[in-house]
Amino acid sequence: MSATMRPELASAMARLGTESAFVVLAKARQLEAQGKTIVHLEIGEPDFDTPENIVEAGVKALRDGFTHYGPSAGLPDLREAIAANSDMWRGTKTDPAEVVVMPGAKPVMFFTILALCEAGDEVLYPDPGFPIYESMISYSGAKPVPVPILPENNFRIDLDRLRASITDRTKLLILNSPSNPTGGFNTREDAEAIAEMVMGKGIFVMTDEVYKDIIYGQDHFSITSVPGMRDHSILLDGFSKSYAMTGWRLGYAVAPTWLAEVLAQLQTNCNSCTAAFVQMAGLEAITGPQDSVKAMAKEFLARRDLVVDGLNEIDQVSCHRPEGAFYVFPQLEGFETPINDIADGLLTDGGVAALAGSAFGVHGGDSFRLSFANSRENLLEGISRMKNYLAGVA
Repeated sequence: MSATMRPELASAMARLGTESAFVVLAKARQLEAQGKTIVHLEIGEPDFDTPENIVEAGVKALRDGFTHYGPSAGLPDLREAIAANSDMWRGTKTDPAEVVVMPGAKPVMFFTILALCEAGDEVLYPDPGFPIYESMISYSGAKPVPVPILPENNFRIDLDRLRASITDRTKLLILNSPSNPTGGFNTREDAEAIAEMVMGKGIFVMTDEVYKDIIYGQDHFSITSVPGMRDHSILLDGFSKSYAMTGWRLGYAVAPTWLAEVLAQLQTNCNSCTAAFVQMAGLEAITGPQDSVKAMAKEFLARRDLVVDGLNEIDQVSCHRPEGAFYVFPQLEGFETPINDIADGLLTDGGVAALAGSAFGVHGGDSFRLSFANSRENLLEGISRMKNYLAGVA
């Protein structure tokens, strides 16, 4: 009998990356199965339960028969609610036809890049930044061009470096504010300067604003609010972070109608549609009480200060105080051991699951990403374990 022949994978698969948080989580679970205790600071999701009113809306939708196919672009009621909500905080006027609802925010990234980019195009993206940006750019065949996001600039985008990175091949610019992994925040002045750089040059902007409701001490400003940018940009947002709905998989795009139609077409070919009962839960989330969002952000603020203060007391660790999201991105100074080895040892020997900054780009190589989406008690324990482990690292 001849051996089973496995076909070769398409060459594009070699360009596809991953999200290390899930890799580290799997390793941590294996260690826990062996009886070890792990403090989880690796995964990027709120540790709060989905608010009860949202859960009940999802359950009711199931019982009311929202179990069938729906429009590829999303249920009309939810698209209208998203448009109204978008107008409320962006100060713009959105047509529901510009809204496309998807099963999570990642399809918005993927479909936008697939729709706009191909071999020969260049895509600018933040570094350190969410690793799926680079992965999807590379998979499309376009060239990823990292734009440094550095602590000396408070993890804001460096406007001079951005300007220098733009070429006649630049097709797309990806922004993320507040940022994963740094918690950095681009200001209104930053957005206006970026808009001036890209308008009239055939450069489209995808602005990832999934952490817009988790900001400390200032107001969020979207580049899509800059006059003229509506025609040059796509807003990427979702329900996972604001409403603790990570497992529900619910995101959306707000884009010019011509692009929204293309995104809906890609969705038809890929997902058909987003689960109807999940959309009904999202409708309750966006139109119902917002107390839980404010309470979660208030608790994250207290945890942020606890973590930053604790990390800055550790020798050879320097931690910037983030202005949004629920991550810190501390820098390690003077260690000869590579950051990936430190992260591995911190997990296996120190009992703390964290992500090496190198997973977020070349400019994160001396850092960790730590999520403070955990209890204050566990955060204090994690910092104590880190301090003890790092004291023994050369």
